[in-house]
Amino acid sequence: MMAQEAAGQAPEATEQVSEQAPAAPAEAVEAPAEEAGGVVALHKTLKTKFIEGGAGFMAATLLCLVFGLALCIERIIYLSLSKTNTKALLANIEEALNKGGIEAALDVCRNTRGPVASIFYQGLSRYDEGIEVVEKTVSSYGGVQLGLLEKNLSWITLFISIAPSLGFLGTIIGMIAAFDKIQQVGDISATVVAGGIKVALLTTLLGLIIAIILQLFYNYILSVIEGLVNEMEDSSISLLDIVVEYNAKQNAKAKK
Repeated sequence: MMAQEAAGQAPEATEQVSEQAPAAPAEAVEAPAEEAGGVVALHKTLKTKFIEGGAGFMAATLLCLVFGLALCIERIIYLSLSKTNTKALLANIEEALNKGGIEAALDVCRNTRGPVASIFYQGLSRYDEGIEVVEKTVSSYGGVQLGLLEKNLSWITLFISIAPSLGFLGTIIGMIAAFDKIQQVGDISATVVAGGIKVALLTTLLGLIIAIILQLFYNYILSVIEGLVNEMEDSSISLLDIVVEYNAKQNAKAKK
């Protein structure tokens, strides 16, 4: 009897397992579907708010973000290409001076990318005019390279200022529209002024968000420029020391 009962319970257990097994894949399929639905809902919400905020002001504010980000990306790429291993460059220049003189050092600078190598090249090319001229050339051309590093930063600050200003302008226009409706209806109620106030708040919100995003990129770019400038100044001092040492050796050889 016990054997028959066990045999009868075995098919029932297998049926229960087979019924529960497909539940896991169904749940796994539902998760991506919910995520896709959330993305679609977010897109529809943003689109609706964009239209409610006024297509004209919202589009103009978004253009500030597009142009500002384009300039920020251009600066970040330029600054990343401007980085140089100054220690290795100084070592190669010193070795080239000892082996091949000024022309060999100029070749090293000519074949190296970045503002530091350009400054070194300009300074070494004036070696025949004296150490003081080399120092003045390095200092002057350093200012030129600094201007190239800071190129287009004024435009980024312009878009940082314009974005919230456009938002505030939309706020003023939205409030004017709300007061016009109050004047037409002759009654102050939430339904009358809600549309104008919504436009005011949405344009201001978008302008502030864009200004914050661009400000973060702007501060990052400034920090990178400061690092490059410090590196240029330190390496320029090291170059002058190398040139002075090389000049002393050349004078000692000339006396002999």
